[in-house]
Amino acid sequence: MFSPALLWQAPEVNPVNHKARSIPGLNPINVYGRVFTFSWFGFMVAFWSWYAFPPLLTLTIAKDLKLSTVDVANSNIIALVATLLVRLVAGPACDRFGPRYTFAACLLAGSLPTALAGAVANAKGLLALRFFIGILGGAFVPCQVWSTGFFDKNIVGSANALTAGFGNSGGGITYFLMPAIFDSLVSRQHLTPHVAWRVAFIVPFIVIVAVSIALVLCCPDTPTGKWSERHLKVKHNLEIHGISGTVVDVPGDVTDQKASSPGSQSPSADEKSGFHDRKGSFTEGEAQLGEQQMVEVARGEVIAKPTFKEAMPVVFSLPTLAVAGHYFSSFGTELSVNSILGAYYLVNFPSLGQTGTGRWAAMFGLLNIVFRPLGGFISDAIYRRFSVWGKKFFMHFMGIVLGVFLIAIGTTDPYNRNTMFGLIAGMAFFLEAGNGANFSLVPHVHPYANGIVSGCTGAAGNFGGIIFAIIFRYLGKDYAKAFWIIGIIAIALNLALSWIRPIPKGQIGGH
Repeated sequence: MFSPALLWQAPEVNPVNHKARSIPGLNPINVYGRVFTFSWFGFMVAFWSWYAFPPLLTLTIAKDLKLSTVDVANSNIIALVATLLVRLVAGPACDRFGPRYTFAACLLAGSLPTALAGAVANAKGLLALRFFIGILGGAFVPCQVWSTGFFDKNIVGSANALTAGFGNSGGGITYFLMPAIFDSLVSRQHLTPHVAWRVAFIVPFIVIVAVSIALVLCCPDTPTGKWSERHLKVKHNLEIHGISGTVVDVPGDVTDQKASSPGSQSPSADEKSGFHDRKGSFTEGEAQLGEQQMVEVARGEVIAKPTFKEAMPVVFSLPTLAVAGHYFSSFGTELSVNSILGAYYLVNFPSLGQTGTGRWAAMFGLLNIVFRPLGGFISDAIYRRFSVWGKKFFMHFMGIVLGVFLIAIGTTDPYNRNTMFGLIAGMAFFLEAGNGANFSLVPHVHPYANGIVSGCTGAAGNFGGIIFAIIFRYLGKDYAKAFWIIGIIAIALNLALSWIRPIPKGQIGGH
């Protein structure tokens, strides 16, 4: 039963891995609330800078650099290529080094090309710069892996949907911020447009660097402490609750280390007497789980360091393919539409101008604040009644209806503002809520390799964005035709993948 107090109270935790069973999102003092805040805010500033070019690209930057429509389309495509590659690498990196440092690395690496935007002088320079700024899009993977590591199965869909939804809103916020910063530099600082758009990119650079440093200094790797000691802490927590034996496979390089905190050291003789007295009991704030449930969590849901040989069966398993395929169609659509929506509005509603069309295009991204979390909330509610199969069918249902809306936009090509904005809002609901439903299901699929599954799924979304951006590029200003083509792809793909089991048969954990 939901209570508003859960938004700020210290949450009840899983006794084995100490994952929270509620989201204290309004309490950044609490460690769970703090990680939640940095997860969404870190990805939001990354998304803001990643998509900082499109709001100014169609008119200001295109005019300054003498870009053709093809040059603009090519830059939108190249911005997604780097993100695809980074997401594939970021997944295993999260499993090996932990999501916190992977997150900070993505932000810092992407901040440098952001600061160098002023050095661009031609179309080739723009392509090179947008490729490297695309590193920021890879921050999505550690954002979701970090969130999954702090919130338990009963609430992880909502947590992931909130962090991703708030983060994705950066794609809408950038349509407000970048034109506003540019207009301010021109009108108040009296800079020329040639200089103003270049100076504008210094703002996201400063914010990204500040957030990445704060993220490392203020937050832990896991609810139990250091990433390198996660197996030891789980084993220790099991022993406290009276479960011993070889339950958790602890890697050799971890067991060879000394734990940095007293909680993971071998207890002394005096401590042992108290230790045995506590066996089998639950402390205040711990969820009451049965022994079998705790063993399943320990065996199947503690992330392992991946090897190439172990990773390949995860990457090519059918459940991974199902979530990746859905995300290809849903998030791929979001990325490609984010890049062209302002230009599409400018064609159908030229009287709105660059700033007006930018603001209306921003609504599409900003709806993530509501719609993506809503998808996660609904998915978690369905899970409590119908298990993981319910989550999977809900995800594919959203993908199919998304396709219907895309076809409706493409076939009507509205020149009436109410019709256009209404159809885009409807499409946004099924697209963004579907994305939330997707990463509500991802933590259940191979939970011991969550980074790999998250990386593959996120990369598939980027691959979809590249394919759909290519469709927009070759159709030029015939945006409506591209919409209905993408709609057909979305429907066909979701129908084709709907029969696959949500999790592998016989999987331990994740149920």
